[in-house]
Amino acid sequence: MSKKLTLQDPGEGIHEVEIRQVLVSKGDEVNEGDPVLTVESDKAAIDIPAPYSGTVSDIAVSEGDTAQVGDVLMRFDEAEQDGSGESSPEEDEESSGSEKSAQDTAEEDTAEEDTAEADREDGPDADDEADAQTAQTKKDERGASAQDKEREASSATQEKGEAQSDEKDDAQAQAKHGDDEPEAARRRAGDDAAEKEQILASPVARKAAQEHGVALEDVEPSRPDGRVLLEDVEAVVQQDNQDRETAQSDARAGLPDFSKWGDVEREKLRSIRRATARRMAQSWAEIPHVTHQDEADITELERFRQRHAHEVDQRGGKLTLTAFVIKAAVAALKEYPRLNASLDAQAEEIIVKHYHHFGVAVDTPQGLLVPVIRDVDRKSILDLAVALTEVAEQAREGALSREAMQGASFTITNVGALGGTGFTPIINHPEVAILGLARAQWRPVIQAPTGEDEGKAGDRREEESSGDRVSARLMLPMVLAFDHRVIDGATAARFMRHLADTLTDLESFALVG
Repeated sequence: MSKKLTLQDPGEGIHEVEIRQVLVSKGDEVNEGDPVLTVESDKAAIDIPAPYSGTVSDIAVSEGDTAQVGDVLMRFDEAEQDGSGESSPEEDEESSGSEKSAQDTAEEDTAEEDTAEADREDGPDADDEADAQTAQTKKDERGASAQDKEREASSATQEKGEAQSDEKDDAQAQAKHGDDEPEAARRRAGDDAAEKEQILASPVARKAAQEHGVALEDVEPSRPDGRVLLEDVEAVVQQDNQDRETAQSDARAGLPDFSKWGDVEREKLRSIRRATARRMAQSWAEIPHVTHQDEADITELERFRQRHAHEVDQRGGKLTLTAFVIKAAVAALKEYPRLNASLDAQAEEIIVKHYHHFGVAVDTPQGLLVPVIRDVDRKSILDLAVALTEVAEQAREGALSREAMQGASFTITNVGALGGTGFTPIINHPEVAILGLARAQWRPVIQAPTGEDEGKAGDRREEESSGDRVSARLMLPMVLAFDHRVIDGATAARFMRHLADTLTDLESFALVG
């Protein structure tokens, strides 16, 4: 018998996945649990196992396709059981013909009475349902043992009552909704006629599916027993309408035919890039961005980092500037907690978070990922260096889970290794601020004399110099993008000055832990 594999709801608000790899071919023999597909949802790749043992009879998707929850991905011809001492259904029927008990006869009478009663209540629309249930009952009787039949007889009346109740509920729902639903796009042809007859569905659900051109085998049932109800068919119709409206909207956008002016190539907007595009568009549309730029003198900090880099390497980490910036940023956030918040626009409330989980942007071959390091305020520089190394490796290997990229309260993105004197980062919604770091550069800096220097200069009257001196300093460009609905410009400027002072003065930096 043919069975189908549909895309189940992976939860966490995911409605679609991208097919990354098809691991089997049509005609392959598979066992239950064998991986048959690799899919990617947003930023996590997972393998989908075969739910049955048998032969792959049809593959409905290809690599690069996007599948919605409930879509049919693959079909199987289940393996037949033979050679194991079990008799075939025909042999069971022949051997049990002469031994049928009075209980079996009573079961058949009860089933016939229930069927007749359903016909009287439902009318002509119930014929298909009665036929399907009768065929299913006979199949169950041939494959079940005598003991199973006795147990089924005791619950047959109750199950039939529930089925009739579902049909009445569907009939009421049909009367409520009426017949004015818009014409839905016809679904792809499914299994053969034999499989269609075996699909459990209420009469009104069958009628609605026929009217709207929906194949019952493509409808995901909401009941645990696999029975398709009217509301299940309506959900498919609604999704079809939304898809059609989206296509019409894209057509109205009216992109020109670029091939008129030269060769072009279309590149699939893959899952990670697609998810990034959606989040960035949401952030830019909802948040009024403002940026504030500053720079920090990290000359002494860089010397300190180079002296201790080898020690951290021996412990499995890499001592980067980002680890120091995280510690300094935590100290600044504790002074200005409004930057460690989110805005609930509907409730008109600012949600200030008393935890410090930092998202760190990582450049990977698949696209930009932002894993989260939790409780950074409780970690030492060494702990942060090791954690940064681990999450960066996991991101590049595609081994991050969805949970590992959720829950950040503040984000840092460092493009210094790639160059550039500055940039404008986009806030990682629903946060209210993001800190960007560009490449640190050596520059000549005029340093004003300290009080002690001024005294010495006064004693040396023969010197014409005022005491100012020029020296080479390593300067780090920093930019803060913030949500102006929550944070004022003055608060952002004070935060950045606190951050820069901490990075410049190693003694004050030591105080942050």
